[in-house]
Amino acid sequence: MKAKEWIENGETAVGIELGSTRIKAVLVAKDGTVLASGSHMWENRYENGIWTYSLDDIWTGLKKSFATLKEDVFMHYKQNLTKVGAIGFSAMMHGYLAFDASGELLVPFRTWRNTLTEEAADILTARFDFNIPQRWSIAHLYQAILNKEEHLDKLAYITTLAGYIHWKLTGEKVIGIGDASGMFPIDSKTRDYDKKMAEEFDELVKEEGYAWRLNDILPQVLVAGDQAGTLSEEGARLLDPTGMLEAGIPVCPPEGDAGTGMTATNSVAVRTGNVSAGTSVFAMIVLEKPLHSVHKEIDIVTNPMGDDVAMVHCNTCSSEIDAWANMFAQFSEAMGYEKDMNKIYNVIFNSAVEGNVDCGKIVGFNYYSGEPVTGFSEGRPMLIRTADSTFTFANFMRLQLYSAVSALKYGLDILFKEENVPIDKMYGHGGFFKTKGVGQRIMSAAMHAPVSVMDTAGEGGAWGIAVLALYSVFRKTGQSLPDYLEKEMFSDTKGETLEASKQEMDGFDAYMERYCAAFPVLQSAIDNVLQ
Repeated sequence: MKAKEWIENGETAVGIELGSTRIKAVLVAKDGTVLASGSHMWENRYENGIWTYSLDDIWTGLKKSFATLKEDVFMHYKQNLTKVGAIGFSAMMHGYLAFDASGELLVPFRTWRNTLTEEAADILTARFDFNIPQRWSIAHLYQAILNKEEHLDKLAYITTLAGYIHWKLTGEKVIGIGDASGMFPIDSKTRDYDKKMAEEFDELVKEEGYAWRLNDILPQVLVAGDQAGTLSEEGARLLDPTGMLEAGIPVCPPEGDAGTGMTATNSVAVRTGNVSAGTSVFAMIVLEKPLHSVHKEIDIVTNPMGDDVAMVHCNTCSSEIDAWANMFAQFSEAMGYEKDMNKIYNVIFNSAVEGNVDCGKIVGFNYYSGEPVTGFSEGRPMLIRTADSTFTFANFMRLQLYSAVSALKYGLDILFKEENVPIDKMYGHGGFFKTKGVGQRIMSAAMHAPVSVMDTAGEGGAWGIAVLALYSVFRKTGQSLPDYLEKEMFSDTKGETLEASKQEMDGFDAYMERYCAAFPVLQSAIDNVLQ
């Protein structure tokens, strides 16, 4: 009855996040309790050498995820979802969505997964003395300039996926600072794009003669709690074609999946960190002070408040595990057994624990696309073993889990061993941690540190952006985001902390020696085996 009252009175928030393979929507109460959820599965396309999603994919997926949320609300509470107290949208960071002055898309959406901007990223990194990864929006823009692409003469606006959705639903060309930090470097003091670097970029492209300057085409930066507009009449119909959803709902600043992951794990404060492990994997640590050096393996982004965060982002995590799970499902059906994907995943993960800590001298790469952290422009999923490798099912499965996070460990070792970055708490969330204790133990072995998984971790980024929406409307006067999370969202949250044994940590290190030694083999496959 209490939940029904909250829904009737709009004392709730909706969070929707567009991940790589799933669009998830949640309805939460003011205390963060999840009341209902919905989702829609989707998949990126590889078309004309570009990883992309069409605009039709985006809007079809948004509508279906919201429709399934409404159905869940009605099934549990016999209520139509007509109004909420706040709403927020989040999505995969980075990439390139470019529009002309009339709002027409100029080129297909280039997602974070593309590794086509190495030349641009290298030039900008040297120019700014600041690491610009290939997937950042500014790298895509400058690569388009280097390639002399025709659409640049018509360019009026670039944004991210979350920024695009927010713009179309509210009319506001704004972006949360965490998402903005994956477009262009942020000055954590001004909580805005770095002014000096923006001027340097304009100077760099001056001779091209474009009518625009960089600040003209970027969205306005907002921090957590800022007003970011309301759901327009047109936006309400775009999201809910049935006409039930009311316009005028406050919408929080759109954020990227990194910021919502930090929020969902209560790791926005200094010296805290989190690992998000799903289709891609990334770790984020809120910095106490700037790094000593520029590292191409380390991104400097921000949390939703604008504080500097060291980020190691790897393009592929679970895709190879999913591929083997699907093959085992086909094998089960061929053997006459009923396909049970949950059981298959449980067997995969739990069997991995029984493997040798060094995977029995088996090495593998899970690269479906390029992996800039380790320096590869293309991917070739592969497995390498010798005649004396211990090739068992348990070792093979442990290998899949190791290879899912090996590139991440490669980057984190720079933070921990070279930069001596301190960390008090590390949280894990995402599908990699779904099987109790397994992914958590593997990640701890990789990091040489305890890893905590909270009860809320399974809700992921959709819950995180819903919480940011709640914060924008229901927080107490002057309440900071870390304080709000600690007191209002996580005061009663339970979780489990797990630390791998020294033997497991040493075993992962031994695996990493063979992993790095096999880089020339992977490069040879890239050079000689067609994609």
